[in-house]
Amino acid sequence: MKTLQRGARAFGSFWWDFLVGDTPELFVATLVIVGTALLLRHHHLAAIIVLPLMAIAFLLISTLRGRGRSSDAP
Repeated sequence: MKTLQRGARAFGSFWWDFLVGDTPELFVATLVIVGTALLLRHHHLAAIIVLPLMAIAFLLISTLRGRGRSSDAP
């Protein structure tokens, strides 16, 4: 049983590191964009406008947060 628990923990840890890594905000942003795409699947014009704008906004926010973190480092 311990081997199974250890394997499950290692598997979960791998996927957490793979999907979330150092920037959980990008993982959340991806989920939001995919969810919005799902909601807008029947509204093609709105999706063409909204989804790229959301991606640009999330990337800019992440970049600004990263620049803020790097300037705080000694």
